[in-house]
Amino acid sequence: MIVIDEISVDDSVMETRFACDLHACKGACCTFAGGRGALVRDDEVAEIERSYPVVKSLLPPEHIRVIEQYGLIDGAAGNYATQCVDGKACVFVYYDDGIAKCSFERAYFEKKLSWRKPISCHLFPIRIGRDGKEIHYEYFKECDPAISRGILENIPVAAFASDSLRRAFGDNWTDDLLKQTEQR
Repeated sequence: MIVIDEISVDDSVMETRFACDLHACKGACCTFAGGRGALVRDDEVAEIERSYPVVKSLLPPEHIRVIEQYGLIDGAAGNYATQCVDGKACVFVYYDDGIAKCSFERAYFEKKLSWRKPISCHLFPIRIGRDGKEIHYEYFKECDPAISRGILENIPVAAFASDSLRRAFGDNWTDDLLKQTEQR
């Protein structure tokens, strides 16, 4: 483990090789079974509410029905998550040739939104501890194709997630992490 500006970084973030392979996993990270969707910070709830009218037209009818019945977000302050359809797919998922994709991210890249998606989604498979002072890589069997690709292409998960790490912790912090990752 290393510490950068009071943030503890588990060795797994620097040592695990990882690079998403959407054609192999079909966007499994957006459709995990378990009943709750992506974790949402309190300050992201308003972003989701503002963004919904922009992404609504991308969503399958069943997802819109779930939103209309249960709302955009599940939980309470300090413990929010996106709603799910049948305890699996995030309600903000749309499907492109059988691959689950994020409607927020699509709208962001189409320049319809300035906000990309919840930071927990953007950082995946890196997780931030509840106190915000620790990050680690979290293994999911559904991501085995990403591990295989990461090993083949020699991409550490820290490098794969560098854009999201910059968003969460800033450029200097991320540059320091990447330098330390290269030394391993």
